[in-house]
Amino acid sequence: MTETRSVAVEGSVEGRAAEILTDEALAFIGELHGRFEDERRALLARRLERSRELADGGTLDFLAETREIRDGDWTIAPEPDALAERKVEITGPTSAKMVINALNSGASGFMADFEDSNSPTWENVVGGQVNLADAVRERLEFTSEDGKDYALGDELATLLVRPRGWHLVERHLTVDGAPIAGGLVDFGLYAFHNSRELLDRGAGPYFYLPKLESHLEARLWADVFKHAEESLGLDRGTFKATVLIETIPAAFEMDEILYELHEHSAGLNAGRWDYIFSMIKCFGDRPDCVLPDRTDVTMTVPFMRAYTELLVKTCHRRGAHAMGGMAAVIPSRSDEEANEKAFEAVKADKQREAEAGYDGTWVAHPDSVEVAMEEFDKVLGDRPNQVDRQRDDVEVSAAELLDADSAGDSYTRAGLDNDVNVGIQYISSWLRGNGAAGIYGMMEDAATAEIARSQVWQWTRHGIELDTGEKVTPELVREVEAEQLEKIREEIGDDEWFQAEGRPDLSRRLFEQVALDEKLLTFLTIPAYDELLKIHG
Repeated sequence: MTETRSVAVEGSVEGRAAEILTDEALAFIGELHGRFEDERRALLARRLERSRELADGGTLDFLAETREIRDGDWTIAPEPDALAERKVEITGPTSAKMVINALNSGASGFMADFEDSNSPTWENVVGGQVNLADAVRERLEFTSEDGKDYALGDELATLLVRPRGWHLVERHLTVDGAPIAGGLVDFGLYAFHNSRELLDRGAGPYFYLPKLESHLEARLWADVFKHAEESLGLDRGTFKATVLIETIPAAFEMDEILYELHEHSAGLNAGRWDYIFSMIKCFGDRPDCVLPDRTDVTMTVPFMRAYTELLVKTCHRRGAHAMGGMAAVIPSRSDEEANEKAFEAVKADKQREAEAGYDGTWVAHPDSVEVAMEEFDKVLGDRPNQVDRQRDDVEVSAAELLDADSAGDSYTRAGLDNDVNVGIQYISSWLRGNGAAGIYGMMEDAATAEIARSQVWQWTRHGIELDTGEKVTPELVREVEAEQLEKIREEIGDDEWFQAEGRPDLSRRLFEQVALDEKLLTFLTIPAYDELLKIHG
């Protein structure tokens, strides 16, 4: 029998936060912590061990010990009706305006995000739960500072929630002084307050699971789901989860991940940005794995195409949905020509995914929903999905998944400038409490910022020569930082960014820490969280 541990609340419980942080909900969170924290820590230690093995010259391959699962003839449990059609899903943080606009966008689904596009201030964590509880009950409203009113319409997207990854903690909720896993907090509060209401409304508690690196980490989530279902009096298999395949190790265990979650599985998603970051993180010391400018690492380069096609084949063989990657463009309100080019890129990307067999895709902005939907409608017609389309023509080897060299060797000063600029601007935004930042026409989140800073680290590590003839060194990076800070000052204005709230010095220092340290830190959000707490409490 699991001991329920007493949860201490270190943050404010004022206003509507009291509706979320009830004694009963906290007891539920404490129960999850007591039962699963030791295993979470063990799995994180296993990640570090594998990282050391790769740094020592090891490699990755399909697991010999799970061959029977890969070769077996099994399928996941049937999907609920509410998840049968997922042609376009929009994603974003849990602010009231974002939730309303996303649910009203015409998309099939909305992934409300407590992870990569969320800055985990206590206000965002608890306020996001309040907003989602109101959205589930279709009573969410918002009035902007300029007096504009926002409210939910009649036709709403299906709600899905992404809790934080296993590596992140919530320091405002502790047990015996130890923080609780952020993922258990996000999942637990949402599940406790909304599962019954969702089921009564013909939907259900649906989730996205980020940053998994093995089927054992998926097994932990499956155990969490089973325990929560029992504790809340729900039928087994009520919770459904789509797993983001956004790490290189997970790409070798897609069958096994679906198998571990089979009664709770809602498919897999090609998390392209974190996948690129993972390639650098896994093999950053190898000279044959130095990636080119991040804009050149598209979904059509061989190692990316190999993983995305294997994902479709794996999902459809198991009766699961295959969800495509993010279209991160933000439309311009003043440049129609730029808009046209951006939406043509979205169209081409979604056409490729639909023709490859994907059942749906992601977009970051409501204006992209219609463009993406048209491409999937062209292929699927009136069908809700194309899970029945088997990709028996796809054969992918371990070597193809690991062929980072296939991405090319274009290393430009413009690419370095952009990495530094976006990295610093994003950290500044995150520290201000905004985890989804529009920068140069793209929606940047923690995943894209991870690519930017890890690429600077990798190019510095290998002393890459740029198209200008310059060699990437820590000294050059610091010069670029100074130049890009001045560029930002000119573009945004001193009052808007360079005063206390923008924290340019702190943002630059954090960027240097995660881009120029001798060893590549696992996640930029871990040291940044320390600073976030100092700022926001």
